[in-house]
Amino acid sequence: MPAYLPNSAAATIGGKIPIDMGKNWRDGRRIFGNGKTWRGLFGGVLSGVLLGFVQISVQNSGFLLQLPRLTILSVILLATGALFGDLVKSFFKRRLNKKQGEEWLFADQYDLVAGAFLLLLVFDFPWFVSVMTIPILVAILIITPLLHRIVNIIGYTIGVKEVPW
Repeated sequence: MPAYLPNSAAATIGGKIPIDMGKNWRDGRRIFGNGKTWRGLFGGVLSGVLLGFVQISVQNSGFLLQLPRLTILSVILLATGALFGDLVKSFFKRRLNKKQGEEWLFADQYDLVAGAFLLLLVFDFPWFVSVMTIPILVAILIITPLLHRIVNIIGYTIGVKEVPW
């Protein structure tokens, strides 16, 4: 959950100052675009971290025995990595001349997973290999696009997103 919440929270909380400050890359296109803001970045990461801390509290009570055991470091890396992955994807979307909100199949669904996994592999490898078993990886591969579609339809319906994907 600390990796899944940040993107939705960033879309809801975001706005104001773009991370790229309106600047273009050397190809003449925006670096990230107006949809990636400092408020969304910090708000998204904070929301994922707070949810992760709630999960740690609940897991320490013994209530959620089936979920992987989170640590403070894993929670921070999951939340930060999810939005890092989204930023990297946005950078490449702009290079491919895709517009903000334009669908990019698979990249839109798995960017948060790639970013979270990358940070975990680099900064908390022991946790990653102890938790990411084959059944968990398969579950992530199946659940992620389903959650992505459902959350985006909800966001579109309530007016947070301009497109339902």
